[in-house]
Amino acid sequence: MLKQDMLSPWIRRFLLEYLVGERNFSPNTQASYRDALSLLLPFAAREVSKPIDQLLIPDISTDLVRQFLQHLETKRNCSVSTRNQRLASIHALSRFIGTRSPEHLSWCTGLATIPSKRGTKGTLCYLEKNEMDALLAAPDRKSHQGARDYSVLLFLYNSGARADEAARLSVGDLEFGSSPAVRILGKGNKVRLCPLWKSTAEVLKEMLAGRGIQDRVFLNRRGMPMTRFGMFSLVRRATQAAAEHVPSLNSKDVGPYVIRHTTAVHLLRAGVDINTIRAWLGHVSLDTTNIYAEVDLEMKAKALGMCEVSRRKARTPWHEKPGVMSFLKNLQRLDGRPPQGDASGADHP
Repeated sequence: MLKQDMLSPWIRRFLLEYLVGERNFSPNTQASYRDALSLLLPFAAREVSKPIDQLLIPDISTDLVRQFLQHLETKRNCSVSTRNQRLASIHALSRFIGTRSPEHLSWCTGLATIPSKRGTKGTLCYLEKNEMDALLAAPDRKSHQGARDYSVLLFLYNSGARADEAARLSVGDLEFGSSPAVRILGKGNKVRLCPLWKSTAEVLKEMLAGRGIQDRVFLNRRGMPMTRFGMFSLVRRATQAAAEHVPSLNSKDVGPYVIRHTTAVHLLRAGVDINTIRAWLGHVSLDTTNIYAEVDLEMKAKALGMCEVSRRKARTPWHEKPGVMSFLKNLQRLDGRPPQGDASGADHP
């Protein structure tokens, strides 16, 4: 057994040297790769009857990976997108090993032949204006927690930020000048600047009185920084309360991502340019933003109405039109006075 065949050293190098050192992936991306390998290694160890630390690179065969993907869908009830995400992590590991160890290039090529699975695209969920208004009205703003919940919901709707982006937000990222704005650190460590409504700025400024610029903006009940999971719970709690007044919310699975979709659709309805929305949301590709133009039924209906063929009024056949003398009798003179004539209705020459 060659030391070069041992899998565990390669995994350590992949996670630390490649993901962190070379690519500088976000913590969430690193955690996704880590979780995929944390599921794969115990499964492989059971299949080949070896301790995890003694697994070899050839043990992770193409057949084994296919069995693992099937295990994710059938035993763990993972969705197709989750299955494909785990496969992408395995592909990345195999490419890392193949480019640094030529003797494992054929093994890498074999794993690369495993394709991603096509899945059905679900309908993009977003809230109508009355539903979003009900969500914002749900928290009791007289209480400390209710005021905090309202500020989170208002900020998410205003900025279209992801849950983890809002959770990482610091006081120093906010600008409360004549043109309020927020700097958001998004995917790929890219920073984008989003404008804030004056109402949002006032709510946040009041809540952040006495805080330092390094402090997190949104805190939980214990005064610790909120996590993205805490924000999910907050949105779900507000949705349940709002559904009592707007029952249509009961049919929607509302989370921070739905508020993000809502921001995009409402901006589009307001006439904001699609490229501006792309920059607003931090999308790398315009194709990602175009999905909002495709799902908005209201805009589709308006576009269809503009193309509707108007009905032409049916013309009266010539033989059914009144005679010329009746036309002349009923015609007003240019000076506004009725035509003159005798009592019988005509003035004979």
